[in-house]
Amino acid sequence: MKLMYFFLPVTVILAPLPALADTVTGSAMPWWGWAGLLFLVTFLIGIFGVMAGIGGGVLFVPLVGGFFPFHIDFVRGAGLFLALSTSLASAPQLLKANLASIKLSLPVAMIASGFSILGAYLGLWLSALSPSYVQGSLGVLILMIVVIMWTSKRSEHPLVRPDDPLSRLLELGGTYIEGSTGQKIEWTTHRTWIGLACFAVVGLVAGMFGLGSGWASVPVINLVMGAPIKIAVATSGFSLSVITTPAWIYLNKGGVLPLIVAPSIFGTMIGARIGAKLLPKVKPSFIRRLVIVVLALAGLRSLAKAFGI
Repeated sequence: MKLMYFFLPVTVILAPLPALADTVTGSAMPWWGWAGLLFLVTFLIGIFGVMAGIGGGVLFVPLVGGFFPFHIDFVRGAGLFLALSTSLASAPQLLKANLASIKLSLPVAMIASGFSILGAYLGLWLSALSPSYVQGSLGVLILMIVVIMWTSKRSEHPLVRPDDPLSRLLELGGTYIEGSTGQKIEWTTHRTWIGLACFAVVGLVAGMFGLGSGWASVPVINLVMGAPIKIAVATSGFSLSVITTPAWIYLNKGGVLPLIVAPSIFGTMIGARIGAKLLPKVKPSFIRRLVIVVLALAGLRSLAKAFGI
């Protein structure tokens, strides 16, 4: 983990500057100016992402893809590495607190990971046909996510019917200590087949657009499968380290540039630390509405780019 923190900045220094400059061809701003602006934007994404309870990838890809002069393939590749790094950073603490369930995350992550690889190849194929196809599809998807965020509800402890044979077979359940009350909470899941089918779709979308899966996996684990919201959030974050498998496909295909990845990861992780400290002082409902507005603008911008507006 520590080696990754040193590897990324070193690759930026060693990367050939002309190749990096080609990424922002047609822009009056030099490449290092875009890198600095990217750090600032991802710093804010880190703050708002933590306070809104969503992953950074779902904000990063539409905003950077819509308002920066980078090719959409490079943005999607960076988005997957962004999700991977934040997941690896948070996973040990989530496991230590007994909030991330390995038994729940394994079937979820394996199914989503398999379909995310398929999604990555599908996304690269569509981009080879025309980047506008990906931009347009991304715009539609982001607007759908806005609708999901606006209408979805979160249940702290959903009512679960303990009659799911697949849940019993996989032993999807456990206990954790509620930090605010000190109470020991027992939990299990239901509708497991439906939940796993949903994760096939989540993985496909995550691989195609590099969004990560926090925007969808938390509602599926919480509202469909019936796990408590804290278990859903923690398990979703832990599972990202597996679901972001397509990141290596983008890397192998040349779709990952240090110019984009390095400042994005540093900016997001620093912002996330500040966001975690601000979280108790800011109303989550305000941040949630702000994120919805920003996503809606980014989705409309992606559609506009797709149509050459």
